[in-house]
Amino acid sequence: MPAAINGIAHIQLTINNAEQGLPFWEKLCHFLGMETLIRNPETVYCIGGRTGILVRAAPPSKATRTFDQDTSGLHHFCLRAREREDVDRVFDYVEKELKARIIHGPEDGSRFAPGYYSILFEDPDGIRVEINHVPGQGHFGRGGRLGEGGPGPANQYGEDGLTDR
Repeated sequence: MPAAINGIAHIQLTINNAEQGLPFWEKLCHFLGMETLIRNPETVYCIGGRTGILVRAAPPSKATRTFDQDTSGLHHFCLRAREREDVDRVFDYVEKELKARIIHGPEDGSRFAPGYYSILFEDPDGIRVEINHVPGQGHFGRGGRLGEGGPGPANQYGEDGLTDR
């Protein structure tokens, strides 16, 4: 019998600049309704919304390495918002209050899933975070690739979204 997952329990990130990065992450998590469980000079761990985000400083001997999306490891991660308007609220906050580097502001991404709406930004170390909202059941619902009558798994994804080429 297969096992069923229930989301992601936590994500652990390593940053180079604790002085900038830890406050950035703690403020972002608090804005997202999370609470701080652990805070010390090298670590902040916030929990809430059935999610945990732990951020820790890299050891000094490794703190000169920079984040690169195109090497092995994390490309970005995406947190799901309950409402489309939450995506807009997070965008305003990260742009104005956190002064995050914005990769893209609120935009329609329906080419990826029905009703997909998202923002993408970077933390002070360049780690990319996406916040999205997908209404209803997304790919499992009506009009979704995996919903009843949907075309099934795509064989390509990219700027054009999910395609069958």
